[in-house]
Amino acid sequence: MTRPAGVSVKPAGVKLRPTRLGAAFLGLVLLTLVGCINYSLSLGYGLTFLLGGVWVITAAQTLRAVRLPSVTVLPPAQAVAGHPLEFTAQVQQIGPAGNIRVVGRARQDGKTTGAVQASGVARPHEVLKLALLVPAPVRGPLHLTHVQVVAVDLLGLWQAALPVPDSASVLVAPRPEDRAPAPPALNVTGTGEAGGRTAGHDEFAGVRAYQSGDSPRLISWKHVARTGTLLTREFDAPAGKGLNLDWNETAALGDVEARVSRLTAWVSEAQKQGLAFRLRLPDFTLDAGQGEGHVRAALNALAQVRPLPHPPESSGTTRPLFAPLQPDALPAGALRFSLLALAFSFLPALTQWPAWVTLLLTGVLGYAAFQAGPRRRLPGLPTVALALLAVLAAVGLNASFGTLLGQQAGTAILAVLLTLKAAETRTYRDAKLLSLLGLFLLVTNFFHSQGPVTALHTLLATALLLAAAARWVNPQTWAGPLGTGRALRQAGRLMLLAAPLAALLFSFFPRPDGPLWRLPIQQNRTGLSDEINAGEFSNLARDNSVAFRADFTGGPVPPPAQRYWRGPVYENYDGLKWTQAVRASFTFAAPSLELVAGQPTYRYALTLEPHGKPWLLALEAVTQAPRNALITTGLQVVTLRPASQRTRYDLQSQVALLGRREDTRRLALNLYVPAGQNPRAAALAAGWRALPPAERVQKASQYLASGGFNYTLDPPTLPEENRIDAFLFSSKRGFCEHYASAFAFLMRSAGVPARVVGGYQGGERNPDGQYLIVRQQDAHAWTEVWLAGQGWVRVDPTALIAPARINTNLGTALTQPNATTARPRTTWQQLALRLDTFQNNWNNWVAGYDGQQQRTLLSRLGVGGVGSAPYMLALLAGAALLLLPIFALVRRSVRPTDPAQAALFDLTEKLNLPRQPGETASAYAQRAAQHYPALEKTLREIAERFNLLRYGPAAPPERLKELRHLIRQLKR
Repeated sequence: MTRPAGVSVKPAGVKLRPTRLGAAFLGLVLLTLVGCINYSLSLGYGLTFLLGGVWVITAAQTLRAVRLPSVTVLPPAQAVAGHPLEFTAQVQQIGPAGNIRVVGRARQDGKTTGAVQASGVARPHEVLKLALLVPAPVRGPLHLTHVQVVAVDLLGLWQAALPVPDSASVLVAPRPEDRAPAPPALNVTGTGEAGGRTAGHDEFAGVRAYQSGDSPRLISWKHVARTGTLLTREFDAPAGKGLNLDWNETAALGDVEARVSRLTAWVSEAQKQGLAFRLRLPDFTLDAGQGEGHVRAALNALAQVRPLPHPPESSGTTRPLFAPLQPDALPAGALRFSLLALAFSFLPALTQWPAWVTLLLTGVLGYAAFQAGPRRRLPGLPTVALALLAVLAAVGLNASFGTLLGQQAGTAILAVLLTLKAAETRTYRDAKLLSLLGLFLLVTNFFHSQGPVTALHTLLATALLLAAAARWVNPQTWAGPLGTGRALRQAGRLMLLAAPLAALLFSFFPRPDGPLWRLPIQQNRTGLSDEINAGEFSNLARDNSVAFRADFTGGPVPPPAQRYWRGPVYENYDGLKWTQAVRASFTFAAPSLELVAGQPTYRYALTLEPHGKPWLLALEAVTQAPRNALITTGLQVVTLRPASQRTRYDLQSQVALLGRREDTRRLALNLYVPAGQNPRAAALAAGWRALPPAERVQKASQYLASGGFNYTLDPPTLPEENRIDAFLFSSKRGFCEHYASAFAFLMRSAGVPARVVGGYQGGERNPDGQYLIVRQQDAHAWTEVWLAGQGWVRVDPTALIAPARINTNLGTALTQPNATTARPRTTWQQLALRLDTFQNNWNNWVAGYDGQQQRTLLSRLGVGGVGSAPYMLALLAGAALLLLPIFALVRRSVRPTDPAQAALFDLTEKLNLPRQPGETASAYAQRAAQHYPALEKTLREIAERFNLLRYGPAAPPERLKELRHLIRQLKR
């Protein structure tokens, strides 16, 4: 049986393309990008570009991973028909660690008998040995053809295939017959003394020319060293019995394959007993002899007896080129790690969903983790049961949120479906899909928050999901806790390499100002609504969350008495509640706005938390509104789109006289009171009608200031009928909306146009930043009255009862209503303000980075607008500058650390001729000279200098410089 030397080739013609997982990964990146554009998710942009950077980096690493000096395919030592043959592929890796797969096709008699593949992770400067199990159904020559070396990155996103042009061949010996009869005997006479000796192992008989198949133990190495010719030593032994293996002795069997099978069994029997044998075939005769070479020659002859049998065509479809070598069941450790990564990615959204959703997710993931592995202790959930759970979850979410298209409901139903998918995961494709879907769901967490904690969680969850995907590319390599740690480190390294490119795209990628489409979105609540009812604002006073921040960097900060943040204006009154006159205000003429000379101009950036309402909160009076915003006839700033996420607006305000010229129809509207309502309050106000309007306002103010009223968060419940009377003459305890509503009623009843204005009052100044923090508990309501010659004048009746509410803060006003200074901050409050400074900077430059911020940045950099020539040039230059260090880092990990070895590596790069596994410098120089004959002298000199540096006595540094100089001067 002939065993040729291993075939060693230099791969060429790299073909790089994404795998199915890589194509799906790219689709995920594009899908999340579209979602981030539509919903203006700034951190979503960051995660999307980070994943895009990973996609690019893995492509570069895949190309580096296939820089292989050689692929050596060794045939098996034994090849018998009916038994799989184990070819050995030796791959020496020079590039970074990567998943390497060797694939090929087995062919016999021109027919393909099967596809083979083997995979493993190759480490730099190591030889990876892969066993290729090749089916050999029949005897005869077998060729391993169409061999390819395939590199897949650690995440399985890219594949680079290098064809191996040559093939490995082997002669497959026939299968010996079971229970074959005894072979016929033969008297063996040799050439020894008196003809009584024959070939054996007793005494030396002489030497002969080397024949293929002779054992290396019988080669006379002394003759080889002296003459350079291979000679084989012969021994003899006393003549004895042998076996006569004659083709004619098997004539009774008839079938060729049966006859060959019997002769093969007789050869095996002779080898087992150590007997000499003679073999006679129709076209071949092997004289009597014995030994390993003799047996191999006999088997090779039997393997080629004509006619050769026809192998069966390979049945079924072969697996895809890059499909993993899968065991019968998914590895339990890898599946549980994927489930853990999914559970971790759900954490931020759990507070947004009903408790039963959390219980459902926990139960299903726990069940799937318990079922992982080949031994399942619980019955599997049928598809019908999973579908029923999905339907019930959809019904429950629709009942909880009123829709399935909102943020909370939509993300919850996605999480439920993904969890149910995890419970039915049975294949590697499904397991990889879990990571992709987990990354998609991770982006939806930014609907709920884009804070630094969410960003940190997202980075950790991304690393876990990428590591989980890596474990499915080659589960055997990443098995166990150590493998999990290595997979996490590799995922983290990829993310670090992708971070610069992600930062560049985050800063320069165009940010549109409007969404691509609109869907029903559930919004967070600011505390202000479209109407005012008793208790509306007192309930909000217990909410300490931030409503907005106002940054006055570079300008004055208004004093506390002017920190009235105007919101909705309530002009309609039905005796029970105050509402906005939205439709009527469109028909009113715009009021006048006259700036007051000598008053400062306030320029500030308003960072508004999401509230889902169209109004902005601005100081009075706004002289410059932001883009996509307008000032209504009620002197309220509204946007064209409700704030569905944290948004930054630039405004300018200045003290002004409002509405000295006002539409008479609006004034009439602000005089209306329902007939028959609150008769005592109406009678009180009617007594002031004879006074000038300004004195009527003063009378009402004096009544409240001296009437024994109390400021409280817990006022008694007022009746629906004659509510103002009950408050003014009975309870006398209330919050800002009670006093504003009562004062406006008194003024209208007294013949003075009045309305209620909602918004916020105050704001805590952060000493570490030039900005104010306005919280939900600062929600406030006050009154505006219209006086001829003055226009709309603000009157805050709450300040009459609790001046500390205006001068200090809510907490001080509730305990010390007449205080003029706020209580000193505690250590925890000071620490909270420092943390809020970081939060504000994060909101401004990361979470709130939008089209306006981008235009400001581009303007400062002097690159023009998005799409301009300077912009495109800067973007390409930045990408090149960022990618070059990445490729340099990847390449640096390829070069050996030893200086001499690194120089020889540079030579292989320059010649585009990698070294073979275990190849010496001298052997490499000799082989390279065959490709480049003109460089033979220089290559020989390089090899000599390399050997002196590596194996000679300590050489001075000049020797290394000379070697490097020779390599640099080399030209192909």
